[in-house]
Parts: sequence; C-alpha cells; structure tokens
Amino acid sequence: MEFPITLIGFGAALVAVILWNTIKILKEYERGVVFFLGRFQKVKGPGLIILIPGLQTMIKVDLRVNVLDVPTQDVISKDNVSVKVNAVIYFRIIDPEKAIIRVANVFEATSQLSQTTLRSVLGQHDLDDMLSERDKLNEDIQTLLDQRTDDWGIKVANVEIKHVDLDESMIRAIAQQAEAERSRRAKVINAEGERQAAQMLAEAAHTLATETGAMQLRYMQTMKEIANEKTNTIVFPMPLEFVEPLLDVSKAISERVKNN
Repeated sequence: MEFPITLIGFGAALVAVILWNTIKILKEYERGVVFFLGRFQKVKGPGLIILIPGLQTMIKVDLRVNVLDVPTQDVISKDNVSVKVNAVIYFRIIDPEKAIIRVANVFEATSQLSQTTLRSVLGQHDLDDMLSERDKLNEDIQTLLDQRTDDWGIKVANVEIKHVDLDESMIRAIAQQAEAERSRRAKVINAEGERQAAQMLAEAAHTLATETGAMQLRYMQTMKEIANEKTNTIVFPMPLEFVEPLLDVSKAISERVKNN
C-alpha cells in the first residue's frame, strides 16, 4: 500500500510543477518576454499566459516608472570649480524585447550611464549655471539620456538635480560676490534717482524762467508757507521785474544831479 501512495504523491508533485511552469498570470503593468528553445518568440501579457514546459521560457518585465537615485558625483565645472552633485532619474521600460535582449542588466546600465552623463553635461557649464539654470540642465541631461537609452527600450521621463554642494571657501566667495552685487545695484539706483531729480529741477527752472505766470504762482505759494511759520521776521522776496524800474529811476536821478 505504501508504494501506490508514494507514486500518487510523486505524480501530484509532478503535475503541480508542470502547472507552475505552464500557467502564468501577468498583472496589468507586467509583460512577459517569451523564448522558444532559446529564441525570442513574442511579448505576451497582461492576463493568463500558457507556456509549453521545457520548450518555452518567460521573463517578466515591469512597465511602471522606476526611480533611480544617482550617487553623488564629483564634477569640475567649466570655470574649474569642484562641486559634488547628485540627482534622481525617472524612467520606464517601453520595449520589453530590447530591455531583455540588448542589455544584460537594464537598471545597472541605466545607473552607470546616468552618472557619466551627469558629469559630462555639468562639466560643460559654469558654476553660476549650475546654481541658477537648474531647470535647463535637467532638460539637457534628460534629452541626452533618453537618446542614449532608446536602444535599450528605455524612456527617460524626467531628471532632477537634487543638490549642488560647495566647500566652505567657495560659499564665502559667493556670499561676498552677492554682497558686492547688492552694493552695486544700490549705487546705481541712487545715481539714477539723482539724475532724475536733477532733470526734473532743470525742467522746473526752465518753466519758471519762460512762464511769468508760473513765477507769480510760486511767489504766492512761498508767501503762504511763510505765513504758516511761527516767526517774528518775514522776508519778502521781490521779483526782478519790480526792482528794475526802481533802479532805472535811481540811475536817472543820479545822472541829472551830476549834470546840474
């Protein structure tokens, strides 16, 4: 009796192994690269997949977006400044056949390529560009990576530079440069204000010199301001057109006295 029981158990185990290797279920975000006797046959999924045991094999591929953290890289900028930069890469597999057949380890290959591309692109820019033009640099790295990984069935969706670390001496130099820039702007704004004030004063003087009514209005305004002051002495400015007739009369009297 023990022999038939053992045989039944062995048969059940064999059937379970055959079913395990025959029936596969792939999720919506998964695809299966199927090989027939070692040769690529087709990409299947999602859903129920039936394979021929011993003849067909399948490798699962995840089509979801993967996040790759690029380790900190030592980069020398175009203006010979040494910085440490790290970034994060968002990519996904769009062609499972290429991702399995054309590269041994698609994630390791993408990681190494991201590191070299990051150093190459940032090394072509100055430090100021790394600090102020980060969006443009992200786009440049993403475009170059996307082109280089296209042969692997990879689509690089986004690249983000996370940190640009500087040493203490460079941080102090940048702070001094920023302070000098703020001082320069303050001086330029002050000089521009002085220029505009001088221009407006010149225009006002020209108006007062050419318009007699404007001078009278200014005279009356000045008298009003003096009347509001608490003072015992009031000085009345006399316009030149009032003084000149008196000077002429005084000159005429002086000449008549001299002639007599």
